[in-house]
Amino acid sequence: MTAVPVAGKVVAFAAVCTIALGAQEPPAAEKPKPGPPTIRLPLERLKPDSVIDIGGERVMAAGDAGVWVASRAAGTVTRVEAKTNKVEVTVDVGKAPCAGMTAGFGSLLVPQCGAPALARVDLKTHAVTTITKGLTADLGAPVTGVSSIWLLADKRGTLLRIDPVSNALVAEIPLGGVGQALAFGQSAIWIATAAGELLRLNPYTNVTEHTIRVGKSPRSIAIGEGSVWTLDAGDATVSRVDPKTNKVTTTIKLGGSISIATGQIAVGEGSVWVSAPGAPLVRIDPRTNRVVQHFTGAGGGVILVAHGALWLAATPTAIWRLDPKLVEATRD
Repeated sequence: MTAVPVAGKVVAFAAVCTIALGAQEPPAAEKPKPGPPTIRLPLERLKPDSVIDIGGERVMAAGDAGVWVASRAAGTVTRVEAKTNKVEVTVDVGKAPCAGMTAGFGSLLVPQCGAPALARVDLKTHAVTTITKGLTADLGAPVTGVSSIWLLADKRGTLLRIDPVSNALVAEIPLGGVGQALAFGQSAIWIATAAGELLRLNPYTNVTEHTIRVGKSPRSIAIGEGSVWTLDAGDATVSRVDPKTNKVTTTIKLGGSISIATGQIAVGEGSVWVSAPGAPLVRIDPRTNRVVQHFTGAGGGVILVAHGALWLAATPTAIWRLDPKLVEATRD
């Protein structure tokens, strides 16, 4: 890694070292036997534990024993208390929140639309601090890990690293492609690119150590059940990656009728969950790598697994809290 002084600070630039690894089909003897057909039901068959009236274009994140919901049109973030399912506080973040958001270092981290800015909302006082120095106006969703805040500068194909203590930009890492999603887990930073690749970056060296070919145009990443999962918008698939071998072990077809250009994937409570407009909830069994339930409806596109529950943008005007076990048990 090379350190370059810029305007009184040191910015680290790391060369991207990539190794192309293609997806491999399992041997014929290891292919799973066909299972029962996917259960297809309207979303209305599910009974939410709570319906929370927060509409519009939304983003969700877990933090501070609650769930935060960002409203782009209102330029606010709203905290829902997980114990009561009640709206506790709404905070004006100054600009419309964009992309995703995450909680870390005692703050809710919220990128802002059309501005080179990242808002930090103090989880205790709800005071807002805005980071602007060194940022661009095309930020992606942030993640936290290894004592740092990580952000995609989408149009530049660059990963930004911020010191959460000083709020200073400390590294700009070229990716060699446009990043579309970001995640931290398994001691690595994972970046999905528009070229259909999943990059594994070592956060201790800022070097990309593996490049894994996944489905077309991956737009969302989730980590859990011992794997890294990408939601691939270009071919309506989910790719399952083994972080031990850095190879795709399974490609799961969601069905040609699902449009996932703005969908999300989440892992938790024993299942893999996909939500997209027109297919608000799809459940994958990670034991069989099969789509086992597909709920249809007008909502969808935003999903979160937190506090033992599913939080779903089920309708244009409301967030549903669902019991994952009751979802799994719904058959007709």
